[in-house]
Amino acid sequence: MQAETDTSLAEIFDVVVVGGGPAGATAATDLAKAGRRVALLDRAGRIKPCGGAIPPRLIRDFGIPEHLLVARARSARVIAPSQKSVDMPIDGGFVGMVDRDVFDEWLRERAAKAGARRITGKFQRLEERTGGARTIVFEAEDGNGAATERRIKAKAVIGADGARSQVARQSLKSSEHPRSVFAYHEVIRTPSKAAAGGDETGEAADYAPTRCDIFYQSHVSPDFYGWVFPHGETASVGVGSAQKGFSLRGAVSDLRRDSGLDAWETVRREGAPIPLKPLKKWDNGEDVTLAGDAAGVVAPASGEGIYYAMIGGRFAAEAVDAFLATGDAKELAGARRRFMKAHGTVFRILGMLQHFWYRNDKRRERFVKICDDPDVQRLTWQAYMNKELVKADPGAHFRIFLKDLGHLFGFART
Repeated sequence: MQAETDTSLAEIFDVVVVGGGPAGATAATDLAKAGRRVALLDRAGRIKPCGGAIPPRLIRDFGIPEHLLVARARSARVIAPSQKSVDMPIDGGFVGMVDRDVFDEWLRERAAKAGARRITGKFQRLEERTGGARTIVFEAEDGNGAATERRIKAKAVIGADGARSQVARQSLKSSEHPRSVFAYHEVIRTPSKAAAGGDETGEAADYAPTRCDIFYQSHVSPDFYGWVFPHGETASVGVGSAQKGFSLRGAVSDLRRDSGLDAWETVRREGAPIPLKPLKKWDNGEDVTLAGDAAGVVAPASGEGIYYAMIGGRFAAEAVDAFLATGDAKELAGARRRFMKAHGTVFRILGMLQHFWYRNDKRRERFVKICDDPDVQRLTWQAYMNKELVKADPGAHFRIFLKDLGHLFGFART
């Protein structure tokens, strides 16, 4: 479906969702299904740099069809600074892999089929609320490629426009800037034999089509990690870092060379900031709330964002729907409250993990060693696939605690 650009409409929408990624598209779908008049405003040609991993719970909860999965990773391999590696097989599960250009467009189309009106344009600003509605100003291209300023009105706005959200900056009037890493990846084409487990280039490519590789090495990233994720006919090779001056392109180039992937065709290159801490406030107390990267909901340590964006979009939709039903702007705070109740503890734990274990190569070496523990692997995959902490096995948690102390104080062998 072609998104609209002619929006000289007198209609006042119930909601305008700014940003058509997983958070915005999910919010638009849920609100349209609830019978609200929804406009989904999104820029043309935007593809977010992303490893593209989604857990089984996302697939179940959000009705993602099988054809969108380009690969199923059955294991992960973590690589230490010493080049020692640990394989972490997923017993009875998988990590689904999606291509963000195809995946995001499918989500936007689902929103349109539910009744949301798609509008292509670049958000510019919010004007003062008058007569119970907010004016949203955006820039659209006319048929000749010239930019034209347009306006639409809505009773509520959801800002799902990314880590550098202009909606957040304008509506919340806050100086808060979420802690972020900058992520950069290169999408490369996998040779047909390599995709089946071989290598038609004749070179030794350290790559498996059903395995995610994660590199905890300071030359790859001084404060985060690097990755090679399978995507069927392509693969994502990327790194993240918050350190100014660190060459992300250089790190990806080195990672490709060291993995034997430098000869594989580069399809495209992408980069963007990734927030790693939820904002303290998501709404303006009047008619705006945030979702996705705009709210800062990407998991620390792992950088996982798609599931948290979509559940955050769902909570934003519920909060806005309640606001529209009651007229009480306090309902807008429900999006953050519900999210933090469900996932705040996980974010705090992952934040502490990243702060401590990613600090230097000595600690990264110990961290990879911890990943070799069967209890750690089992609980990690259960928590990842189901998106909740595992509480049913206190014995395993206690064993992990004792082992962590050993690694923390250097008693454990590395």
